[in-house]
Amino acid sequence: MLPFFKNELYQYITGIIQHYNHKVLAINGVEDHIHIFIGMRPTQSVSDLLQDIKGSSSKWINEKQFLKAKFEWQSGYGAFSYSKSHVENVINYIAKHEEHHKKESFQEEYLKLLKEFAIDYNEAYLFQDLQ
Repeated sequence: MLPFFKNELYQYITGIIQHYNHKVLAINGVEDHIHIFIGMRPTQSVSDLLQDIKGSSSKWINEKQFLKAKFEWQSGYGAFSYSKSHVENVINYIAKHEEHHKKESFQEEYLKLLKEFAIDYNEAYLFQDLQ
């Protein structure tokens, strides 16, 4: 279960995304990660957008003092693209995110996505922030 402020956090993140004229199609998460499905315009790189989302939302969470300890996102992220024919499936997947993670961990999910998208990786460099 995510913290009590998850709806406010999702609204804040949505505001950042909309500020750059992108469209949030779905957002949801669990205690150790979130998924954001975005219709992105080609005016900004994914890395620049994620840097702003993570930096601004971390600062916002800490300024609001929602948590006793200092909050920061893990250093990495995954970004995957989908064809228009998969949009509905991805939205449904994200909507059922909490239910899904009762059966599969974040690490299992992420490794499955890397394999599904045929992305080469070295497991030694994955999940360093989670140890």
